[in-house]
Amino acid sequence: MPFPTANRVLYETNPLDEVVCQIRFPPILRIDAEPPAGFQEEIRSQYPNYSQTNAITLPPQVAQFLAQLPLGQMPLAQVSHEFTSLDDVWKISLTRDFVALTCKRYDRWEAFRARFSFVLETMTQHYRPSLFTRIGLRFRNIFCRSKLGLGETQWSELLNAAVTGICGAHELGGDVENAQAVTVLRLPNDVGKCGIRSTFAVQDPNHEQVFMLDSDFFTEQQTEAADAIPKLNAFNSQADNFFRWCITEALHRAMRPRPVD
Repeated sequence: MPFPTANRVLYETNPLDEVVCQIRFPPILRIDAEPPAGFQEEIRSQYPNYSQTNAITLPPQVAQFLAQLPLGQMPLAQVSHEFTSLDDVWKISLTRDFVALTCKRYDRWEAFRARFSFVLETMTQHYRPSLFTRIGLRFRNIFCRSKLGLGETQWSELLNAAVTGICGAHELGGDVENAQAVTVLRLPNDVGKCGIRSTFAVQDPNHEQVFMLDSDFFTEQQTEAADAIPKLNAFNSQADNFFRWCITEALHRAMRPRPVD
């Protein structure tokens, strides 16, 4: 295994900024052609707010190239139907080729999985995708030392040296304003892959240096609907181990862990 097995805990001071689960499938044109009224009726009690966006998400280089094209040659934007909870903590995104659930205040895997299972079951009942082409579970953590009571503690004392790289060197101190690294790892037993983006940045408004750890556990193998949740369970287990591998015992204690009931 790439990461040692870690005991599962819940953190009182949770650095998770956002958790997203997305499942992609071959395009279903009916989602674009008609309002998802039946889907909304099933989920409306939990996600009463609705909005529609038309957007294209492209790499910066591609976006710059397309901006130079005549308007008639620009690709059509994809319709995204978005359903949010009253407190804006939870959001469902439905397009012709994916469904996603985003959580801005994550507590524990069982609660998130129950919500996503409901969304996935409702979507498959209404649209019957033939298969899933990508399954992804993404965790974005933002470590802010002031919120953890760690003051000016060196990052090298809080994070694995393999994660911080040159930016964790003591002699650099707080002089690093921005640094990024992108890595893709194979997960054991052909479970899938993990895309990791680690970033040092200065956060407004206090101009404090923070560290962002963005990990996307995914598979692009064709998957049957019945295998989606077991695959996500496996990703979550790997995510727990990866997170614990990234942090030191000092940071672990500072986040006030408690055992999972």
